[in-house]
Amino acid sequence: MNIRLILLSAILSLICNVSNAQIEGDNLFAEDQIVNIELDFSQVGFWDSLTLNYETETYMKAELTITDKTGTYSFADVGIRLKGNSSYGHPGVKKSFKIDFNKYVTGQNYDGLKKLNLSNGFKDPTMIREKLFFDVCRAADVAAPRANFANVFFNGTLWGFYTLVEQIDDQFLDWKILDDDGNLFKAAANFGGGGGPGGGGGGNEADLKYYGEDQADYEESYELKSNEDENDWSDLIALTKFIDTSTPTEFEEGLGERMELSEYLRSAALDNLFGNLDSYTGSARNFYIYHNLTTDKWEWIKWDGNEAFGTYAAGVGNVTGLALDYHDNNRPLLENIFASPVLFAQYQKEICNLVENYFNPVYMNERINAMRDLVKVSVYADDNKMYSDANFDTNIESNLSGGGGGPGGGGGSVLGLKSFVQERNAFVTNELDCSLISSVSQNEFTNVKLYPNPTSGIISLEGDFSLFDGLAVYNVIGQQVYKVTIENTDKVALDLTFLQKGTYFAKFKSKNAEAKIGPSIKLIKL
Repeated sequence: MNIRLILLSAILSLICNVSNAQIEGDNLFAEDQIVNIELDFSQVGFWDSLTLNYETETYMKAELTITDKTGTYSFADVGIRLKGNSSYGHPGVKKSFKIDFNKYVTGQNYDGLKKLNLSNGFKDPTMIREKLFFDVCRAADVAAPRANFANVFFNGTLWGFYTLVEQIDDQFLDWKILDDDGNLFKAAANFGGGGGPGGGGGGNEADLKYYGEDQADYEESYELKSNEDENDWSDLIALTKFIDTSTPTEFEEGLGERMELSEYLRSAALDNLFGNLDSYTGSARNFYIYHNLTTDKWEWIKWDGNEAFGTYAAGVGNVTGLALDYHDNNRPLLENIFASPVLFAQYQKEICNLVENYFNPVYMNERINAMRDLVKVSVYADDNKMYSDANFDTNIESNLSGGGGGPGGGGGSVLGLKSFVQERNAFVTNELDCSLISSVSQNEFTNVKLYPNPTSGIISLEGDFSLFDGLAVYNVIGQQVYKVTIENTDKVALDLTFLQKGTYFAKFKSKNAEAKIGPSIKLIKL
């Protein structure tokens, strides 16, 4: 081994050890699991108090005991409040809620986390839509919260089976984006309808249109979730001005200077493929946008994927036949991208890479089956769910018509998970000839040698890496384990010593802005 390779190996090992210290939430989210959450309220009539506090987002005290794969942990005082919009209005007592571990005890946390969100499975007979969608997003290197499952008990009574979702906050920014000093904006609920300044009641769409320089004209469309004391929205206003007022040439040439472009195109492509229209594409809700001060670029973050797989039809009709350039009115970011031949071609490449690697029946059915097997017993045991056991079984495979049983009924028609993937994939592959669209895996990366594989320690990769500037290693559920910069154009050494036994995938990042996601290589750690 020459001195360059020895030094590179040492540097990579140091980078891995520094950047792969335990991430907050690893015990909870590192692998698929169902945890038990027991909440005990001392207040008489605690449920009435929780519902009364909903409008004001006021927390109540409770004792909490949580059991995960590593053990049981108890907390004397945590904050609990109900949350949600449409999901809250659904009949029945199974409401979504939030846990704040340090609301009453400063510095208190669980697995390093300060807050957790529990979603009630509104409009999802399978109870696995949101986690499936977020898992695929992260596997494709799109920023999205981690998710798992929980059986929740209120004062000793099983209240329901929930999806456990990571909070988008400074901790998320720390581990995912490696920068938490910038402005983090959340799209407001906008259930009042209509975009533009004024309107009242938080009814404005987070459409990224430019409404002038007055910050007040944006405050009902977005929520600032960081740097609240400074309360400076000038960067967001500047972004909307660029998006909404640039000439086609200015937009095409300048978007990549202001946003992590390939990641956003991939994010938009995922919303389209999964029929996730309760997003910027359709409702202009359920996303975060973060100004990374390290790169001076905006990054898009997914949120609230419970209506993926075509559940939020939004007047579209047949979501499995959704046009690849579909968007609701007044979505200037997407309108300008689709109007640009260059940007639309990049978007199509992202569609093709996603269809090849993730959004296909082989990949998706394996994940659906594994998740179904994990949750089935818990879903059956949930007497407060919106749908029946039979609805669960049916909707895994095929469409559910005529609503469901249980409290609240569940009404309507819900597209099946496997049938949606099958039909949507067939439509997209018929609509778009991916063989005519250059693929980074076909045209930029060949003849890689790696040894030893399997390995218990260091694995060496040899090949032509001149077209790549980095790689990241992911576990089988799409969680990034670490990432490194490629400096040697023909050799890379990865130290897998600190990883648990199992299968991993190394994904290369292309220097070509039109094809940021490179091919993946399977690694096995002994």
